[in-house]
Amino acid sequence: MTDTSSAPAENHVFEADVARLLTLMVHSVYSERDVFLRELISNAADACEKLRYEAIAEPALLGDDPQAQITLIADPEGGTLSVVDNGIGMSRNELTEALGTIARSGTKAFLERVAAQGGDNGLDGDRLIGQFGIGFYSAFMVAGRVDVFSRRAGSEEAWRWSSDGSGSYEIAPAALEDAPARGTRVVLTLKDDAKSFAERATVERIVKAQSGHVPVPILIAEKPDAEAEPVTDGSALWAKPKTEITPEDYADFYRGLSGQYDEPALTVHFRAEGRHEYSALAFVPGARPFDLFDPDRKGRVKLYVKRVFITDDAELLPRYLRFVRGLVDTADLPLNVSREMIQESPILAAIRKGLTNRILTALEKLAESEPDTFAAVWRDFGGVLKEGIYEDFERQEQLLGLARFRTTETGAEWRALKDYVAAMKDTQQAIYFLAGDDLERLRTSPQLEGFRARGLEVLLLSDPVDSFWAATAQGFEGKPFRSVTQGAADLADIPRLDAEKDQDAAPEADPATATLIAFAKTVLEDAVCDVRASERLTESAVCLVAPEGGPDRQLERILKGAGQAGEAAKPVLEINPRHALVKALAAASADAALREDAVRLLYDEALILDGERVSDARGFSERLARVLHQALGGA
Repeated sequence: MTDTSSAPAENHVFEADVARLLTLMVHSVYSERDVFLRELISNAADACEKLRYEAIAEPALLGDDPQAQITLIADPEGGTLSVVDNGIGMSRNELTEALGTIARSGTKAFLERVAAQGGDNGLDGDRLIGQFGIGFYSAFMVAGRVDVFSRRAGSEEAWRWSSDGSGSYEIAPAALEDAPARGTRVVLTLKDDAKSFAERATVERIVKAQSGHVPVPILIAEKPDAEAEPVTDGSALWAKPKTEITPEDYADFYRGLSGQYDEPALTVHFRAEGRHEYSALAFVPGARPFDLFDPDRKGRVKLYVKRVFITDDAELLPRYLRFVRGLVDTADLPLNVSREMIQESPILAAIRKGLTNRILTALEKLAESEPDTFAAVWRDFGGVLKEGIYEDFERQEQLLGLARFRTTETGAEWRALKDYVAAMKDTQQAIYFLAGDDLERLRTSPQLEGFRARGLEVLLLSDPVDSFWAATAQGFEGKPFRSVTQGAADLADIPRLDAEKDQDAAPEADPATATLIAFAKTVLEDAVCDVRASERLTESAVCLVAPEGGPDRQLERILKGAGQAGEAAKPVLEINPRHALVKALAAASADAALREDAVRLLYDEALILDGERVSDARGFSERLARVLHQALGGA
């Protein structure tokens, strides 16, 4: 046996973002501090599950201690609380990687969001914990010092990791008698205001409330040398009949599984039988994870085989359901399943299809039975679910049925497409939408004027993904989607609500206005593909729309921003021949130079109303000055 206990200790500085996170833990998150124990127990349970998996190929790792367990040692006299597991354990390098560096890419995004909310102080602790999940580092909320003794299964070396959370940590060899024979012992030296966490009654209460369904037995001892007594039996909640499980049991399990502290908005628990048999337990969170839109974020569904944890990277759900937390346990796969087999397995493909269908069906039922709860789910995850409309053609109609929208008629309320279609005008042939990046700007867009005048409801789409799915969706209940910023409005067959104004609503221009439009085509030929009289404008003088065969205006902006648009299509400038300014300009006997300035200003106005910047700010300023000077009687 190699004795490394006399080797020198090594001091390390935490990675910068981890140091910031520790400071945040100590100084900000003091509401519901007992969450730290759930986090440490979850880590210990994962270590036991990893050992069970590795022992499939190498049974000798279990030695003479095959039963996984977690032991909590509450020592009020010493002021310490220890969490001991007989799981896989960690080597020196694994200790450094797990406890000294950022464990996941989302940590940086989390810290940036905290800074944006006002720095490291004044935060709502409940919301912070519930939304982000703070893992091992939460121990520093209650501990002035944390010592981790670990010995990897099959290794003859033990290591000690120590830190007071002030910015550095130490790693040194540990005497074998100080470390478990296999696994990890985390010792918290509690702060003066956290000594209650060394009392058995307090620890037992927290375990039963937050970790009662961890799939590893949990025991508790009052002193390091005292006999440990069981607190939980490690039974798998997903294997129990649903009639034996309470909502509190589900919520408890969800928190331990997800690392969040909110209530699940939806629980889906079922057992599939037939060609493939498996149990599934999935949760839709009640709060949005902070890294939901991280491009590297994957799903959070764990795969078990015969209650042995295999992986949390099996992609058991499509990306647009990546907010769902849960697990699948199947007996149809071999325990020694490889990563390559997971990726290619037809069994997992069938499970993925079945699980996806059950979750979407459960969301449909939730929308019918609890519309307010579903509205909250849509508020948090609708932007992600709509990715499926674009990516999952097979379920496009179902996802469109789930989708909820703001519209010109609903204000702050959500609107389902089935309700939109039911309220369509008799002569209305399409589902109209307007896409952009700001909901309030959409509400005031001039492109909506002709639709409002005819009582036509328009979907207001403000999520980036909206422009993509709306351009590719086949329609809903036989009605195609049509952008109000693309092509001619085709509103002539739908009468205005104010019938007396119908006679003035025709877009045909008088000879003077027609001459102005022809002049504008010549002046703006480099900027627009056409200038025409508008049937969609009732109040504004001008607006820009996309040509009939071109992409929607918002989609073109997105593609241009991503460098994928190629040569942008020139827009169409629509002019309202009934507008007082247009009539006055058409009738004025101004010189050609002044008329050109006025036409270019109308184009600039259309750009601004469309949410774009004027490309030539200096030219715009000079033109505006000349027109104002002339209007004020200047020579």
